[in-house]
Amino acid sequence: MKQELITLSPIDGSEYVRRPYASESQIAQTLQRAQSAQKAWRDVPLKERMAVIGSAVEHFVANKAAIAEAITRQMGRPLRYTPGEVEGFAARARHMIAIAEESLKPVQVAPQDGFTRFIARDPVGVVLTIAPWNYPLLTAVNSIVPALLAGNTVILKHSDQTPLCAELIYQAFVAAGVPEGVFQYLHLDHERVQRLIRADEIGFVAFTGSVRGGRSVEEASAGRFIGVGLELGGNDPAYVRADAQLDHAVETLVDGAFFNSGQSCCGIQRIYVAQALYDDFVERAVALTKQYVLGNPLDADTTLGPVVRTAAADEVRTIVGEALAKGARNLIDEAQFGLSRAGTPYVAPGVFVDVNHGMKLMNDECFGPVVGIMPVSGDEHAIELMNDSPYGLTAAVFTTDEDAALSIGRRVETGTFFMNRCDYLDPALAWTGVKQTGRGATLSAIGYEHLTRPKSFHLKTRI
Repeated sequence: MKQELITLSPIDGSEYVRRPYASESQIAQTLQRAQSAQKAWRDVPLKERMAVIGSAVEHFVANKAAIAEAITRQMGRPLRYTPGEVEGFAARARHMIAIAEESLKPVQVAPQDGFTRFIARDPVGVVLTIAPWNYPLLTAVNSIVPALLAGNTVILKHSDQTPLCAELIYQAFVAAGVPEGVFQYLHLDHERVQRLIRADEIGFVAFTGSVRGGRSVEEASAGRFIGVGLELGGNDPAYVRADAQLDHAVETLVDGAFFNSGQSCCGIQRIYVAQALYDDFVERAVALTKQYVLGNPLDADTTLGPVVRTAAADEVRTIVGEALAKGARNLIDEAQFGLSRAGTPYVAPGVFVDVNHGMKLMNDECFGPVVGIMPVSGDEHAIELMNDSPYGLTAAVFTTDEDAALSIGRRVETGTFFMNRCDYLDPALAWTGVKQTGRGATLSAIGYEHLTRPKSFHLKTRI
């Protein structure tokens, strides 16, 4: 069993972070503190919880520049973009604070003479948040803030690739005066995580990651009868309808495919274009893709950084190789992106045509800067292909006809359906998925329902 985590920066392969994994005694102490603190924290008035969590968010944002650089060095996203994730963390947290009172108030039932009846929303206890590296703040905040506001305590286990994010969030909460034990973090390997999930003190697990990781979480929690939220993979589709505004569709979808080097669960991987627009769409998408600058993410001019590690780049190249062997064509010349070469985490963007659903590129998750484009004959054909996937996180249609968008959206198997946008998360809406994308929901008022349990009160006031 490994005794420490070592984070290698994808920028140059150098060691960036080294931390010891938590010992068994440290894990036990963390669980005890969380369970003990939760009993007092749940009794703190909601407005006070809102105030201290709001203060923690402000402390966090005040350190934006350092946090942004830490994200870039740990996982490779260009520094020009990482401050936006700090801002997104704050925006989501502030929204969940703003709706907390309404979302957590008791559910009132029809009056009945001589009785007081209502359904309270009780905290589930200790919440374990397991966060990934690709959006290390945005994935974590989705459960951390509403869990704390609901009266739970939280233990955060972050990816070994982005351990500093856990530490930086913790520092902000300490600076805000959050009571000891209310928010903690642990650095753990997979074996220790599984044992932690089995601990009696854990009342809910919020996991974001791979399908394989989600299965591991379910197996570890089996028989414990606790809630488990799973936000897993995706290979999200978009449909460019014949009436779409073409320039907008191209600009939005190319960004949706390549932002964060394609390492987004809700990034666009499959594009279906109405036959009448297909050639123009492909030509413009290729021209826009060629404008990307693949380079050191600390450089101001870089718009496409490395993927997270060389092994991940190898997986992308394997999927690309399979597609090419089956007849796909890549319209982007890799030689135009000098850093892209085997044995490195730097991968050139790829725009693939002559693709089909017999290729992993179009039927599995590929966490890299690649996208496949197919022509379709119309709405029915597009819907059939959009639904031909083991995943279902988001899907998008580009059209000027809202009624058509709603009609298509009702038939597409997905957690979120967009019109004229993609690769976005609105904290006022539930973030959820279908099929192998997982189960449960975060954010919105519905997110609070998964971090609380109903408790019915039936009081006979007249005897």
